[in-house]
Amino acid sequence: MSAAPCDTLPTAANNIQPFLVLHKAAASSVPSSRAKRRIQTSQPSSPNPKSANRCRQPAGEECEDEGDLELYEQLRVEAFHRTWSKIQSTIDEVLRAINLKLFDQVLQWAKESFASVRAITKPHQTEVQQPYPLLTDVICRRIPTAFVLTKNAEFVDDITTFHDLAEHMKSNGCHVVKLSAAELSAKHGVGGCFRSLLRQLLSDVSDVADVSALASWYCEAENFDQPIIVIIDDLEQCSGDVLGELVMMLSEWVFKIPVFFVMGIATTLDAPKKLLSSEALQRLEPCKLTLGSPSDRLNALVEAILVKPCAGFCISHEVALFLKNYFFRHDGTITSFITALRLACSKHFSMEPLSFLCIGMLEEDSEEFWHDKFESLPQAIRKYAFDLPSSKNANNSNNSCNMLEGLSRLLKLQKDWSSVLLCLYEAGIHDKVQLLDIFCEAVNPDLQTENAPDSYLFASKVTCENLLGVKSGSAKGFIAQVMNTIRYLPMEVLLHVLEVWSIHLKGMSEINDRVKELQSTTIGADSVRVKRRSTASTGNGTVVLNEKVAVLLQDVIRKYLVPVESLPFHEIICFKNVDILQSALIGNPRRMIQLDLLKSQSHLKCSCCRSGAAVSGSLHDTSIMCNLAQEYGDVINLHDWYTAFEGIIKSSNSKAKRKSYSSPSKKKSKATPPEGEGMIQARFCRAVTEMQITGLVRMPSKRRPDLVQRITFGP
Repeated sequence: MSAAPCDTLPTAANNIQPFLVLHKAAASSVPSSRAKRRIQTSQPSSPNPKSANRCRQPAGEECEDEGDLELYEQLRVEAFHRTWSKIQSTIDEVLRAINLKLFDQVLQWAKESFASVRAITKPHQTEVQQPYPLLTDVICRRIPTAFVLTKNAEFVDDITTFHDLAEHMKSNGCHVVKLSAAELSAKHGVGGCFRSLLRQLLSDVSDVADVSALASWYCEAENFDQPIIVIIDDLEQCSGDVLGELVMMLSEWVFKIPVFFVMGIATTLDAPKKLLSSEALQRLEPCKLTLGSPSDRLNALVEAILVKPCAGFCISHEVALFLKNYFFRHDGTITSFITALRLACSKHFSMEPLSFLCIGMLEEDSEEFWHDKFESLPQAIRKYAFDLPSSKNANNSNNSCNMLEGLSRLLKLQKDWSSVLLCLYEAGIHDKVQLLDIFCEAVNPDLQTENAPDSYLFASKVTCENLLGVKSGSAKGFIAQVMNTIRYLPMEVLLHVLEVWSIHLKGMSEINDRVKELQSTTIGADSVRVKRRSTASTGNGTVVLNEKVAVLLQDVIRKYLVPVESLPFHEIICFKNVDILQSALIGNPRRMIQLDLLKSQSHLKCSCCRSGAAVSGSLHDTSIMCNLAQEYGDVINLHDWYTAFEGIIKSSNSKAKRKSYSSPSKKKSKATPPEGEGMIQARFCRAVTEMQITGLVRMPSKRRPDLVQRITFGP
């Protein structure tokens, strides 16, 4: 598409004063020793779904028609939205359940503080608006304040937490006001901050904000006898002077208007001492509360969305390691982890042609769902399914029964794998092992649990610490660390672990019976002192309960802890391409902009431009310029660049003119006049400016006004 000519004066074609930079360059302006570079216009790191489908199929074979491609592309989009909707709802439920304990603590604190305030004095509604007599006792002017330690280096995780806290307090009858750090800044002052407070409570706020307006509102029957909770979610970013003035002002009215503070602290609990003056601190009655740590929240999320098959989508070993490192590189922010996981999910559904079958994991009758979908698949996609590397390794024949059996077995083994992993984590909790660490090891396809030697699973804790000089489990793995932990658990703790195992292993009757058998052996043995024996002496004496539990767990791991990447058809539900995920998260905007400009035909899908042909004048000016720039090296001669651009534009105009003359239509449209030199130069300068703004070229310098420098090249 050519750029639309802008409205200009009649003399614009002859006025070229702004474009004197386009003078003819000297012959030696471009060093002849520089080799010209040409960008490798390979497929971008995030290919579109159709190209992904074609390149994953054997050469020369595509889907039967364009309608099938569009249909299955739409199915993948719908499957992604349904899958991520399920994951997102699970995330919200998990975080809400974790925060609910804190919310109940804050609510209980608010009720107790309100009761203590009313126990000292309970003014009548008519007395609230009277400013005098004021309480002079410092103790009677202290505002109950809850300091909530969030332990988050980044505030982004706290936004949802304090929003849910506000909704929880409102639902329990409290009046809630949220003040941000921007509202408590020196720019707005205490007056602007107090006006923001009033706007959230009063329907009509005057320009001159006064406490009497708040007192008048609180005297109304529907507002009286309920505390006002002021939530400040990021205390460290507030202005200490403004917050101190607000505290001093409200403390004078605390027994008439019960205003309580809830302040979020990300660093340490001594942050208020660094921010507020001693006089303002004396007006606060602190209560210290703590939110769950980011690692605890991450463990809960990993269990709900990655370990338990909640959505039928899973990730590979390499992707799991990348997400783990990505989480810690971003200061342990849950939001960064969720963002990366969502991107991995979207990439999987956009690249894998059969990914729409993932939602079969959520259906009550999965086999019937998969059977209906598979019977309607085109022949090319069927062949693609049986050409998957995991299917070839399993020597599956090309029929629907084998695929249904493979997917059903995949679903069952995933459930068993999930149960065993939760059992490992339940035991590892007592040695501070994180679930994400065990998860990354359990999805490793090189684990080879079927042939794992006893020395791997029963590595001595003393040997690991004394001989290797490192923490137990760091050399042999976290599963070995859990096995060693079981051997040294106290009896009471071990019995609790077995009780939790019986819950996790409900669907595995054979293993659950063995767990119940171990539990039954401890009945009446509370008074018996269980002796621990070393690993070398277990064969000569009575096997203690800890060793029996360890042997059971070893057998379960060998049989059921099968990584998903070692199962047939796992590519349908498992995202494995960590390079694409990394490229999408880190980003390379200049590279992607350049590729989009060079392949504008594939995006626009217009009939006037053919991909692979010469540069067409119907392209956008910036796209034309970007294609022409590929013929140059580090620097581009402006005069040569403009000459090539002008030739393409004039060639396009002459073709359009000839086409209008040869048109058989009786009513011909009025031919557009050819563009003048000034207009072409204006379009050229606008395209160069756009390339400069997007970071593709650097404008000429005073020393070399006839050259621009290229910034982006090939990969």
